[in-house]
Amino acid sequence: MSLVIQGITSTDPLRNLVEQKVNNVLTRRRVRATAIDVTFTDVNGPKGGVDIRCAVTIEVPRRPAQHASALATEARLALDGALEALERELLRDRGRRRTLARRPKKYFVADLATRPDGEAALPAVRRRRRSA
Repeated sequence: MSLVIQGITSTDPLRNLVEQKVNNVLTRRRVRATAIDVTFTDVNGPKGGVDIRCAVTIEVPRRPAQHASALATEARLALDGALEALERELLRDRGRRRTLARRPKKYFVADLATRPDGEAALPAVRRRRRSA
C-alpha cells in the first residue's frame, strides 16, 4: 500500500497521525487498499476562516476509487472529518455490494421461465412426502 500525503511538510507531526488514523480506518473496515492519497489545501489563502480542506482518496482493487473531503479551521479537524466521511462511504459501498450480490438470485428462475423452452428449462420441483 502506498500512502501519499500532500500539503504538509515532511517534519510535521501531523504526518504520523495521518498514517495512524488511515491505518485504523482500513483495519476497522477490513479494506485492502493499494493506494491512498491524503491532500491538505488552504482554500481561502491568507484570508483566514474555515479554509483547510482535507481530501482522502482510496483505491481498492476491482472497485472504483472512494473519495471523501472535509473543511475545518485546523488540519487535524479536517482530517478527522474526512476520515469519518470516508468510513461512511466505505460502509455504503459495502452495503451496495452485498445487496447486488444477493439480488440476482431471485431473477434466475424468472429468466429461465422466459426462455423459448418455457417450463422445460426450469429445474424439476421437489415435493416433500407427507408422513402419515
